[in-house]
Amino acid sequence: MIARELLDTAQIPGGDELRLFRRGDDFMIVLDRNELMSSRMSGSEIALATMTCERLAGRKAPHLLIGGYGMGFTLRAALAEVDSQARITVAELVPEIIDWARGPMVKLAAGCLDDPRVRVHIADVGALIHDGRADYDAILLDVDNGPDGLVRDDNGSLYAKRGLAEARDALRPRGILAVWSAGADPKFTRRLGAAGFSVEEVVVRARANGKGPRHIIWFATKA
Repeated sequence: MIARELLDTAQIPGGDELRLFRRGDDFMIVLDRNELMSSRMSGSEIALATMTCERLAGRKAPHLLIGGYGMGFTLRAALAEVDSQARITVAELVPEIIDWARGPMVKLAAGCLDDPRVRVHIADVGALIHDGRADYDAILLDVDNGPDGLVRDDNGSLYAKRGLAEARDALRPRGILAVWSAGADPKFTRRLGAAGFSVEEVVVRARANGKGPRHIIWFATKA
């Protein structure tokens, strides 16, 4: 069996340490004992983009905000779906994540960060949402394991009543807030409804081949 090699570490602002590992051609980003991301399991991250874009069908030059670059699966999938005039803003809190995408994981990134439709902000996605005023056709959040805020306590504010109200204000009419989660959260579903969204909860598989753990994506549409 090929040993897992530690490539680098990064400190999460207001949180713990991330570690980047490689095993053969596979990469893993780990927090404590939790494998947050793996290049072997990308299905639900891809679905976050493709299923959002399906719901935006017919919109020309959409503007998407992606919270959390991760390993770039969501960004690459979104770029494959939107038109040439689209804009995609990526907010990544941990600068080393982008360094890793341009360094050891450059083949996996496949040039997505250099696409002219993409703008990367080393910032908390919550700050961009707070400043937004009907700026986005969709906001895609994959910044934690879900609304429970495992990675960083401050992430919980994105999923609280005020954070959802700010997301609604940042969206254009019929805009979509899409939220990835490792598991179900009925209380969060109810909060989305109370915040004025029409809510659809979809179960997706972790792997692109339709196998692996079941993950959840909420698609919350602004009235």
